[in-house]
Amino acid sequence: MPSPSQRTVLVTGGAVGIGLSLAGHFAGEGAEVVITGRRRAPLEAAAQRTGARAVVCDHTDPAALDALLPHLPERLDVLVNNAGGQTDFAHSPRPDEDELTAYARGFRANLDANLLTAALTTHAVEDRLADGGAVIQIGSIAADKGSGAYGAAKAGLASWNIDLARRLGPRRITANVVSPGYIEDTDFFGDHLTAERRAELVAATFVGRPGTPADITGTVAFLASPAGRHITGQVLNVNGGEYVTR
Repeated sequence: MPSPSQRTVLVTGGAVGIGLSLAGHFAGEGAEVVITGRRRAPLEAAAQRTGARAVVCDHTDPAALDALLPHLPERLDVLVNNAGGQTDFAHSPRPDEDELTAYARGFRANLDANLLTAALTTHAVEDRLADGGAVIQIGSIAADKGSGAYGAAKAGLASWNIDLARRLGPRRITANVVSPGYIEDTDFFGDHLTAERRAELVAATFVGRPGTPADITGTVAFLASPAGRHITGQVLNVNGGEYVTR
């Protein structure tokens, strides 16, 4: 793997929260970093703040991914599939659809945002992934604790990642999932998180504090480093003890 200052990195959903933190970390090491997202204004603001290069892209859209490719380096050492989120907050029934149709549309929206984005993006750039590189998916504690369609999509992401790790293994490319618990300073909840719910989420941890984007960035950085070259096909939980494994 090249030195940190020689690496090329793609971070999807890089405008805010975890993606912004990731972009700042890798760019701070001197890597060439490309960040993507659907909203131009926050994406360009993130690029100015971190030194990354911004490209608008909807990663659920194959045509948008085709248009993205000419803006990417010919070699990608690190791919972080961070784009996604709880789409139920932005979903509301349409006047012309029945309840079951609305449910199906909402379920598909979560699958598209949190599973299809990673699968499509990885497929689109797979021939550019450098031998010995790293692919990291940003999962969620919801995959294990349950959270409707969002949790189902993140569980699917973890399962799909196993097959990806198997396929990329002969090229010494690792593929792992970093699974956060409650992370503050992100847009995940929007205006939907009450003080009472926040207190419950913090109380559920062993360490008595919410996670931060830096907590996730540190784990991603480790998996993308020389020290993480023999870790693949795994889910690494970063949740302060809210959900434990053995």
